[in-house]
Amino acid sequence: MFPLIRYKILDTYEELGRTGAKIIAAQIAEKPNAVLGLATGSSPVSIYQSLIADYRAGKLDFSKITSVNLDEYVGLGGDHPQSYRYFMQKNLFDHVNIDPAKTFVPNGLAADMTAECAAYDERIVKLGGIDLQLLGIGLDGHIGFNEPADSFTEETHVVSLHPSTVEANARFFESADQVPRSAITLGIGSIMRARKILLIANGPAKKEILEKAISGPITPRLPASILRLHPDVTVLYTEE
Repeated sequence: MFPLIRYKILDTYEELGRTGAKIIAAQIAEKPNAVLGLATGSSPVSIYQSLIADYRAGKLDFSKITSVNLDEYVGLGGDHPQSYRYFMQKNLFDHVNIDPAKTFVPNGLAADMTAECAAYDERIVKLGGIDLQLLGIGLDGHIGFNEPADSFTEETHVVSLHPSTVEANARFFESADQVPRSAITLGIGSIMRARKILLIANGPAKKEILEKAISGPITPRLPASILRLHPDVTVLYTEE
């Protein structure tokens, strides 16, 4: 029997943000020095906005928190407006009291990507693992940048982005031609070793792939389906 996934359908994107933020806030309250696995993209923005509001209201303290981000585009430095380091600074890190030295994002400009991947996994091990991993889901079922494939890749690795992923991310660039074609991403094994997982999705386009992930066959052709084997997963969805 597979573990039960907690699946909540919410009315609005704002409610998704508040609910997701409450789950992360509960993790911080339980363990003030928690390791949070963080994600980028449009879906988590409302969560980060709610976390910032709670911090400003004196309800949250990020001073002992460590963050580990899922992925980064290969070829983009942290000062590039479309890099995921830049995204995290703009949408969360610059607005709370997290220690910049404890915020980790893969280096998209690393001279040796193989060494960067190995070092990233080693860092997570040294941190004691991820306590709560925040995930979005792609239109093709990818989590992080783990694209549909013939097998699951366990460790952090460099992946060529599927055309549908490039197309989906083109809205953040001036044109699709500017979207990087590869990224460094946390592997499925690293994601699955997180103690808790929070998967979020919004918009009607995500409904079908999300339902397939949580109720269909477990297959590397739909990477998010592997989450059904994790013992502690919460899924939040809104059509808005």
